[in-house]
Amino acid sequence: MDAVIQTRPFRGERIAVQTRRAFDAVLHGLRQAMGKATVSEINALAKESRSEDEFCRRVEERYVGKSGFMLFAEIDHSAWLPRFGLNRRVVRWILGNPLYAITMIRHDISAGLFAPVELLVTEDLVQGGSTVTYVRPSTLMVIEDNPPLLEAALSLDAKLAALVAGATNDVVIPNHQGAGK
Repeated sequence: MDAVIQTRPFRGERIAVQTRRAFDAVLHGLRQAMGKATVSEINALAKESRSEDEFCRRVEERYVGKSGFMLFAEIDHSAWLPRFGLNRRVVRWILGNPLYAITMIRHDISAGLFAPVELLVTEDLVQGGSTVTYVRPSTLMVIEDNPPLLEAALSLDAKLAALVAGATNDVVIPNHQGAGK
């Protein structure tokens, strides 16, 4: 059987929250609000758990932070960027919660392409402070009429926005492009 290739355009919305809060303070705020887990730990927990309820309970107890999120991976671009003359700190985080992800994936398996979500935290050398950038999850996951998926994705949008607002202390620097809060 031949493969079938389907192309479906969509448009993501990038959010950039600029704050006077220092880069390290923003990272600290994010860390304080999140738990931490590896994908291997979550997979092992799923295998150990005897039921969906037990898995959910154990995920909440072991890995979830006060924001509802857990950090899965941190990619520090700052370590190699100076080799190319870019002397600013930049960290990309992959974060999520399988209990959030399932609320979307059960309505469209392809939503798993964008769960977990990502944040990019950059040091602002011009204005001082830092910027947290992310793509609004619902704009990536919901590309056709699917009300249950949309509802779950909008809930994730709100949770991610609240996490970022808490870490930036809502001290946002307005800009002409509409980024920020």
